[in-house]
Formats: sequence, structure tokens, C-alpha cells
Amino acid sequence: MSALRIAGYASVFAVPDKGGDVVMPGAFAEAAAPIPLLWQHKPHEPIGFVDSLREDARGLRITARIVPQGRGAEAAALVQAGALSGLSFGYRVKAASPTRGGRRLERIELVEVSLVTFPMQREAQVLGWQEENEDA
Repeated sequence: MSALRIAGYASVFAVPDKGGDVVMPGAFAEAAAPIPLLWQHKPHEPIGFVDSLREDARGLRITARIVPQGRGAEAAALVQAGALSGLSFGYRVKAASPTRGGRRLERIELVEVSLVTFPMQREAQVLGWQEENEDA
């Protein structure tokens, strides 16, 4: 089986999530790959790893590799079928300010990225995928 490479946005800037939090540009300035790619934020269910990440004008763009074993094989099949496309991220707040409906997240420590059924930010999605040959 070959790994599945995915690309998308783990977070978008200046868009309130379902909890009212807004991630600001520069919040991920200290983030660096690799970090774990988890199944639904479950620390005991890693499915791969994020091998690149960077902030652009829209948000935190990532590429990740899903390992085709165990839960990773199931996750890869769901992504390929179009049944699962949500992305989310786990973090620790380093700097934030309160807003009327939540927080403005200005600096965060990125801990993990997860493939999820229901992302907190609707626009945090897998945008594409590609099978990766193990011999490459």
C-alpha cells in the first residue's frame, strides 16, 4: 500500500470558528514541521504526520502524509472517497485577547493537526490528495 499525501488548510485567518475564536495572521509564526497528524484529535490514534506547514494570506497551509496502516488506512480511504475532508488543530494559547464572542488568538503553540469529521472552522479542509509511491 502507498501513503496518501494530503494538502489543505488546518486553519483560516480572521474567520470565527464555531466557538467564537478567531485565529490571527502570525499566530503560527513559531510552528515547525514535523508534527503528528491525528485521527479526530485522539492522541492515541496517530495516522501520519504533517511534513510541511506555512502561513499564507488565507491561513495555515499544510501538507501531510497518511500512513496506510491501521486507522490511517481507513482515513486514507475516506479521504479518497470524499467522505472525510475536515482539518483541525490542537494548540496551547501563548497570547490571546478576549472578544465579544470568544478570543482573538494572536500566538499559539501548534501541537497537532487532525483529520476530522466536523472542523471548528468550516473552511479548514483538505483541498487535494495524491497517492505516494513508497519507492519514490
